[in-house]
Parts: sequence; structure tokens; C-alpha cells
Amino acid sequence: MRAMILAAGRGERMRPLTDHLPKPLLPVAGKPLIVWHLERLAATGITEIVINHAWLGQRIEQTLGDGAAFGVRIQYSPEPVALETAGGIATALPLLGTDPFLVINGDIWCDWNPAHALAIAEQLKQTDHLAWLLLVNNPEHHPQGDFGLLKDGHLSAQASTLNTFSGIGVYNPTLFAKTTPGQPAKLAPLLRSAMAERRIIGALHKSFWLDVGTPERLAALEYKLEKQN
Repeated sequence: MRAMILAAGRGERMRPLTDHLPKPLLPVAGKPLIVWHLERLAATGITEIVINHAWLGQRIEQTLGDGAAFGVRIQYSPEPVALETAGGIATALPLLGTDPFLVINGDIWCDWNPAHALAIAEQLKQTDHLAWLLLVNNPEHHPQGDFGLLKDGHLSAQASTLNTFSGIGVYNPTLFAKTTPGQPAKLAPLLRSAMAERRIIGALHKSFWLDVGTPERLAALEYKLEKQN
């Protein structure tokens, strides 16, 4: 199975930390944030990794190289300008193959086990579902939520109780069949359209998750990890 780490964002809310360093390379508890993702993926046997990048992307390639130091094989999908999530994934499809793949936002932290993605990918292959999304309880900075988890495991954009999309999902490449590579495109409209056809499933993760989107949250994650070690 292949995985993609989304690392093309400018990190505006992290400025000035991201003025000279791409957000995925910001250090937390002794190593770049993106390295924590690579190590978790490698530990579960997911070693074929695609990373997209835009802002200061060469710094990411220089730091991570081909991934051998982390037990993975990295291929890069450079973007002249950030293409949003769907645009970035659609552009990287030639590197991701024809089977369902795992996607992780590079600026989150979550203790969900990526090994679960293997069975989820098989489930997508055997059904007409286009994606599986991991949801979390709404954080203080996003109280309105994104999608609702129905009792049968399907997701809805109109459920009465909405949870927040974690930034972790398993996708069938077919979801991006009509998304033009090299052009900006948001993911949410694709998901909502597929939800209306009952083709998106998911689960709620009740353990630790953090959107590492501000210096304050980066410091909070640093404190938590240092306390654990």
C-alpha cells in the first residue's frame, strides 16, 4: 500500500516560523514533524511514500532525501503553487497507482494506527465506496465540525451531529477521476458530492489528535511529547 503526506501548504498561521522553513520541517520533540509521520508509517510496513510540496519544497527534499534513513522510499510531487488537497492528490496519482491509498495531512498529529489502512483499502476495493475518512471530536478552534458519522458507517455533510475531519483518509483513485492534474481543487466538494451518493464511509477516533496549525499548538504538542518521554 502507498501513502501520501500532504506538505504543500504555506503555513500562514505559523508565521514567522514558516518564513524560512516549510511547516512539515518544524521541529517537535527533537525531530521534524513530518519525520514522526514517516516513522509511524514505516513501523506499520507502509514504506512507499509520496510527498507533495510547494513552499520551500526543496528544503523538504534536501532534508528527507529518498527516505532510506527513515525506512521508507519517498517520491516527490512538486507543485509550482499549492494546488489544494484534491488538486495535489490528482497531480500525484501517477505516483500513487491504481489501488486505494492512504493520505495524511503533514500538519497534524494523531495516535491512530496507520496499519488499519490496509484492511480499509481492501474494503474500498471490494465495494463501490470512494473513500474512508477518520473523524475526531470537534476541537475548540473548529466547533462547527465538517461531516456527520451515521449509524451504518456512512458519512454525511448534513447529519445533525457533525465531527471534524482529521486529515487522515483512504481514497480510491476514482474519486479524483474528474479532477484536472496541475490545477487547484478543493477536496470538500468532491467528498460532499460522493456523500450524497452514500459512497463515503468513516470512523470516529476518540484518542489524541491535534491540528498543529499555530505556534501555540506546536508548543502544546512539544510539551505533550516531551512529557511522555
